[in-house]
Amino acid sequence: MTGEARHPRRIVIAGGGTAGWMAAAAIARTMGRTVDLTLVESDAIGTIGVGESTIPPLINYNRLLGINEAEFMRATQATFKLGILFDNWKEPGHRYFHSFGYTGKDHWSAGFQHFWLCARDRGYEQSYDDYCLEVIAALQGKFAHLPDEAMNYAYQLDSTLYAKFLRTMAEGDGARRIEGRISQVELDGENGDIAALVLDSGTRIEGDLFIDCTGFRALLIEQTLHAGYDDWTHYLPCDSAIALQTENVGPAVPYTRAMAHDAGWQWRIPLQHRSGNGLVYCSRYLSREDALERLLGNIEGEVLTEPNFLRFQAGARRRQWHRNCVAIGLSSGFMEPLESTSIHLIQRAVLRLLRMMPQGDISERDIAEFNDQQNDDMLQIRDFLVLHYKATDRRDSPFWRYCAAMPIPDTLAQKVELFRETGRVFRKNEELFAENSWVQVMMGQGIMPRAYHPIAEKLRDDELEKFLGTLRGNVTRTVATLPAHADYVVRYCGTAPVAMQG
Repeated sequence: MTGEARHPRRIVIAGGGTAGWMAAAAIARTMGRTVDLTLVESDAIGTIGVGESTIPPLINYNRLLGINEAEFMRATQATFKLGILFDNWKEPGHRYFHSFGYTGKDHWSAGFQHFWLCARDRGYEQSYDDYCLEVIAALQGKFAHLPDEAMNYAYQLDSTLYAKFLRTMAEGDGARRIEGRISQVELDGENGDIAALVLDSGTRIEGDLFIDCTGFRALLIEQTLHAGYDDWTHYLPCDSAIALQTENVGPAVPYTRAMAHDAGWQWRIPLQHRSGNGLVYCSRYLSREDALERLLGNIEGEVLTEPNFLRFQAGARRRQWHRNCVAIGLSSGFMEPLESTSIHLIQRAVLRLLRMMPQGDISERDIAEFNDQQNDDMLQIRDFLVLHYKATDRRDSPFWRYCAAMPIPDTLAQKVELFRETGRVFRKNEELFAENSWVQVMMGQGIMPRAYHPIAEKLRDDELEKFLGTLRGNVTRTVATLPAHADYVVRYCGTAPVAMQG
């Protein structure tokens, strides 16, 4: 690199939607005049637009961009989310809650689950959930912001409205939007990089760095650059979904529901103005017609939209940054929204790209590091999703018998067996899901440890009772002070109080 002045780096984003505008908003606000940022999208090409449930890191993304939370929630008709209620996963009629919070109080040498397991051996019958503020608040339909951010939460939002909100912000920060359909991706004849996008109108848009947000089409990263794709459907066999929206029929609850059925699962996500619904299924075991009938037979409220039918292949792009193209969103890979990770993966890729933004020539070392980190993220999330299907007592359908019998990645097998034998969970390499997430889901799916850390036995019965009683009491007293979630949303950021209150 020389010290000579350079023209602003030309960054071209192909495709809008949540991925495109999350990238545009972050780059425009962070990089300012150091880049020339263009986003190309066509109103004639629809977006998937069903990613309505999020996880807590989105709070940090919005804060990094200086977004006011109440304004954002009002614009996206958002509600708060404390976790996910899983119905019928371990077996029909069983339910458990995966919260965003911490359960109990850990010791530096051992997680709280070890003390709870020890207490259970001594005859204590209180549920593990009783020690988690977020679980109890969610199940009682309560929410409020607490001092010192003591309540861990995320959002349930309209992703189409989120994209519009971010577009306004990005354009205000200098991003330029061009309407048009991409008809050709032009390569540099010398080095094989992408040189320009050519639109149906004949307009040619040159760039130095291209971001592929074209969704499942992966127009740049795969159709043009052939980056390759790792298919994970042998671990995650669902390959189809149907999404539709319904009217709210009651107060919006502060959690998402994931309801297993005999060939997959169904989601229900309450927003301020409506509810999002969808059925995820494996087409080998359920026809499209029967899937639609099942979804329509298990929704609440009047249907507001036509069904949106989706086909997908769980997996990841082998190289999410290849040459001068970075894939973000569905073009980089897909994992079903069982743990609401779709928008999070967009966020991770965008922030990671900003940290590795090249000044001059693109570094092959940056590319390799970006791909390694993205791949690690997706593998860790993949394992967590596979856990939900593998750890089950269900044998009531061919789908569930397949899941129970399927081989699983060695990385997941190690985590499961370590927990089963010792009660321990170790979080590696900044992986997304924390120890308590793994504990909640593994125990919720029926994996109970056979042992616990010996330090738990250090407490006498009266000490253990006082320790646990204090924790439970704190949760009970705090939840008792919280307002109803629906009422709080109306006061804080509401735009549709009638819809919120049913």
